[in-house]
Amino acid sequence: MYEALHLFALIPFPDIDPVAFAIGPLSVHWYGLAYVAGIMLGWLYARRLISNPALWKDGQPPMTRAHLDDFLVWAAAGIVIGGRTGYVLFYDLPVYAADPWKALQIWNGGMSFHGGLIGSTLAMLIFARRNNIPVWSMFDTVATVVPLGLFFGRIANFINGELWGRLSSMPWAIVFPTGGPFPRHPSQLYEAGLEGIVLLIVLGVLALGFKALRVPGTISGIFIIGYGLSRIFVEFFREPDAQLGYLLGTNWLTMGQVLSLPMILLGIWAIIRARRTAASTRAAAGKTDNPAKV
Repeated sequence: MYEALHLFALIPFPDIDPVAFAIGPLSVHWYGLAYVAGIMLGWLYARRLISNPALWKDGQPPMTRAHLDDFLVWAAAGIVIGGRTGYVLFYDLPVYAADPWKALQIWNGGMSFHGGLIGSTLAMLIFARRNNIPVWSMFDTVATVVPLGLFFGRIANFINGELWGRLSSMPWAIVFPTGGPFPRHPSQLYEAGLEGIVLLIVLGVLALGFKALRVPGTISGIFIIGYGLSRIFVEFFREPDAQLGYLLGTNWLTMGQVLSLPMILLGIWAIIRARRTAASTRAAAGKTDNPAKV
């Protein structure tokens, strides 16, 4: 069976060095450049959003460009610290408990999106409150641009030959250098397409076409639901982490799916909350415009 699978691997793995370039003893990896590209492009996109008053309720953007410039450092810190902490806690705690120094060795890999989401959310909460920015509008602004970072991050995973998929006989299956001699699903590219391109387009249409940013919390809720559904779907093709394997004695349930389920529920709650808040605001405005006669 495995020999037959190997025959179906028609696409060779691209021979791309994980190190983009080196300057003396300093090596710059594609993974690091992916983080930089995602953050910088997201920052530029967010600046365009807040520069368009028509996208926001009452024509009032929730923050200034200066705020976004300052938030760059907060965003990077939240993503890196949260992502690393999440990986340590969710995926490989015994190893890092035995050698805590390894937890600080980010250059050796190991980042969790769910941890990065928690870290960046805390960064947004603190930053928004310090600068008197409406929290849900802050969430929406960032959520609209996050798929850019997800896209570049998954492409970097592919270049590194990591987080590959399960064995596959599909004609686009790939033999990864670190995945054994048999073809596997390029699950990193599936995630780049769903979490990155598809989600970026959906959120962009909602924000720019349907003016969803005028109802704070809507974009955030749809992003969380979209990511959760995408991740749960792709996990059926992605090889689970070796140290965890499948959960609860199944041959399909993974930690990625377990962590994504609460996200969907949280996203549904955010959308319901956003709609109820908008309805209450409209009702209050109607009473103000049409005071009852005494």
